[in-house]
Amino acid sequence: MHSVFLGLGSNLGDRQQQVLKAMEKIEQLVGRVVARSSLYETEPWGFLSTNRFVNAVIKVQTSLSPRELLSVTQQIERAMGRKEKSLGHQYADRPIDIDILLYDDLLVDEPDLKIPHPLMQERDFVMRPLNEIMNNDNY
Repeated sequence: MHSVFLGLGSNLGDRQQQVLKAMEKIEQLVGRVVARSSLYETEPWGFLSTNRFVNAVIKVQTSLSPRELLSVTQQIERAMGRKEKSLGHQYADRPIDIDILLYDDLLVDEPDLKIPHPLMQERDFVMRPLNEIMNNDNY
């Protein structure tokens, strides 16, 4: 089994419910959620919007490969109403966003898949919940 950290965010609809629903779908399709952060309300990052985000990080045990994980998380996003992924760093409001932050100690550098997530250290809405999980003795 592989240990994966995923970042989740929503700024459309019932944001908290969207994040919790995504966690349920991840547990069904990806693997067992073994740790989860608190929910954080944050300002949009990288674009202007009047809609604040709810963000969280979860740790999941999975047998999926990084490529399979990307495919499944994108399927979950589409099923929850996300129309398209951000292209060329053009961000927009979205019902759910699922980012692969870390996958074991693996390094992946492909055009559409980069692990660790290349921007995570610039994003407080990722680092605060990630640190919460990593600093918890129960993780």
